[in-house]
Amino acid sequence: MKSGFVGLIGRPNVGKSTLMNSILGKKIAITSNKPQTTRNIIQGIYNEEDTQIIFVDTPGIHKPKSKLGKFLNEEAYFSINDVDVILFIVDVKEDLGKGDLFIIDLFKEINTPIILVLNKIDKLPKEEILLKIDEYKDLYNFCEIVPVSALKKDNVDRLVTVIKKYLKDNIRYFPTDIYTSSPITFIISELIREKIFELTDEEIPHSVTTLIENIEETDEVVSINALIIVDRENLKKIIIGKQGSMIKEIGTKARIDIETLLGKKVYLELFVKVIPKWKDKEKYLKELGFNSSDFE
Repeated sequence: MKSGFVGLIGRPNVGKSTLMNSILGKKIAITSNKPQTTRNIIQGIYNEEDTQIIFVDTPGIHKPKSKLGKFLNEEAYFSINDVDVILFIVDVKEDLGKGDLFIIDLFKEINTPIILVLNKIDKLPKEEILLKIDEYKDLYNFCEIVPVSALKKDNVDRLVTVIKKYLKDNIRYFPTDIYTSSPITFIISELIREKIFELTDEEIPHSVTTLIENIEETDEVVSINALIIVDRENLKKIIIGKQGSMIKEIGTKARIDIETLLGKKVYLELFVKVIPKWKDKEKYLKELGFNSSDFE
């Protein structure tokens, strides 16, 4: 039996959540082409007969512009220091940047095995991928370098095999039928937030969050009341849409994913509330689950 915790670290929008979902074969972390999608540490649990890997998906490390942003960075830093293996994930389509170098400098202060994962290899020819490998291997002594396409699931099985080499524990931390440690209400709220990402403009995602206010379940149906929180009145109008068209589409798309997750028919009711500057208000950050010692 081999087991351990694996942290997913990288700049925003490099595909950390997509990679974890791909490895697990289940959607537990939302994905988007907009950066800073992940806001909480999310644990995904991968099980084989003789292996259990707990993947820790973290917010992308970035320059914070609010208390929420500062908290996201703290979450990512925590995972660096509290896992058995680190996957440093980079987007091969993007040039090596200051954000990558900043993260690599953090690695120089720890002794954790670090695997460089070059993601989105389906977007580049082989020759350019080899150039990327050469560029990164001179910056840090990575224990392994594994090119993958998380979206296409190319080489993902090999990555899992490589990870196993560095697992040192021999106990099963979670039952084999559990695939995430995140509460089901959190995953549902994230699926709603994902649909807002998909259907609205660039400015919306970073000014919105979602909260499950009530959930009731019977043998046949799950009834959910969810609150969409924005920081400006004009964003509320955008999310509701003309004659309620946008919020109806958000609800329809989210309900389909939630039904897949729960395996039951879902009745979903969405409400929108304006809380100005909620990302900088400690009270609301705590209520939304963003707990940090800095907020005390």
